[in-house]
Amino acid sequence: MFTARFRPSRRSVLGGAAAILATSIVRAAEPDLAGLVDMTGAAEPIGVVERQNRLVRAQALMRAANIGAVLIEPGSSLIYFTGVVWHRSERLTAAVIPAEGEPCIVTPFFEEPSVRQTLAVPAEVRVWQEDQDPLTVVAGFLRDRKLAGRAIGVEESARFFAFDGLAHALPGATLVSANPVVRGCRMIKTPAEIALMQLATDVTIAAYRWTYPRVEAGMTGAQIGALMNAATSRLGGDPEFALALIGPAAALPHGSREVGRVADAQVVLMDCGCTVQGYQSDVSRTWVHGRATAGQRKVWEQVRAAQALAFRTAQVGVAAGAIDDTVRAFYERLGYGPGYRLPGLSHRTGHGIGMDGHEPVNLVHGETTTLAPGMCFSDEPGLYLPGRFGVRLEDCFHMTADGPAWFSTPPASLDRPV
Repeated sequence: MFTARFRPSRRSVLGGAAAILATSIVRAAEPDLAGLVDMTGAAEPIGVVERQNRLVRAQALMRAANIGAVLIEPGSSLIYFTGVVWHRSERLTAAVIPAEGEPCIVTPFFEEPSVRQTLAVPAEVRVWQEDQDPLTVVAGFLRDRKLAGRAIGVEESARFFAFDGLAHALPGATLVSANPVVRGCRMIKTPAEIALMQLATDVTIAAYRWTYPRVEAGMTGAQIGALMNAATSRLGGDPEFALALIGPAAALPHGSREVGRVADAQVVLMDCGCTVQGYQSDVSRTWVHGRATAGQRKVWEQVRAAQALAFRTAQVGVAAGAIDDTVRAFYERLGYGPGYRLPGLSHRTGHGIGMDGHEPVNLVHGETTTLAPGMCFSDEPGLYLPGRFGVRLEDCFHMTADGPAWFSTPPASLDRPV
């Protein structure tokens, strides 16, 4: 058991000092951390066959949507289709996936050897020199493949200069959204993807179980988060975020700049996630340090009931927005809201998740996309009481033909939150 004690001081609220304290708490916890074992040794990375199947699926969707090719900049979608792990800069590196045949990677001449290090599918590579316009190279590939006269899809996160440059390099070209192709592939997870998300979630839950009993009076959110991240790393996950909100700060879903400290009867709300082989977890837990008040217990149970209601409502063929509507109607019957007003639920009930922590589509009012097997979502209908506290329980689920299946099991009691 880690038993370090903390005495609040003026310096501890300063940014640099807070970082030092967060580091020191991890150092003090090293004997306990040493007992944690990597859970990810057997993780199966996404293989060549699966990535090639993604391209086949994308090309089928392109043909169905009358799209001749899709342009994708660095980010999760580039990794998803090609394996290329690259950064965005003013120098364009991009993939062009045609409706037929192998994709093309366009990259600066001097970056080609580095780009090839993670290229995981058969592809042509075309380079451009520093005094050239890379979008003319993209246009040249499209002309060579006789695709310049067809609609070209642009992935939704691509920057304007790529879109605008392609429009100038291919005058008269029809540039459209690539969402029917990219979202059409990425929203439906395969068993291999779900297995990695399950493993990431298992790591996060194990890290919570290690961290929770080590939270003590006087700790700051940064210190708690540092412990959570340290445990996550020892368990084999790559930490993405570890937000710990204390007391009134828990009423702000993404926190406050003010430094709070754990004290008796204070709510502690944590929102944490990691990646395993590039796939994400996202789990939130809320508890009360010491003895909870009747009011805190009541709100916690209301959130628990709303989370279970969202899960039951999430069935194949149901519109994603209907889940949010059902939860919001339940809360309004309890006197919260109406709608997104406070006190109540000020954010969507959930979001898509996969390689990115937030992916399309969301469980939000007005979303008409219907749920299908392979889709993955968070379920997090928190309640926020400004100036007092907030409660959020967040677990993710994936859709099966028979309905939703949890990645992590929601806590049954405020007294056993993890």
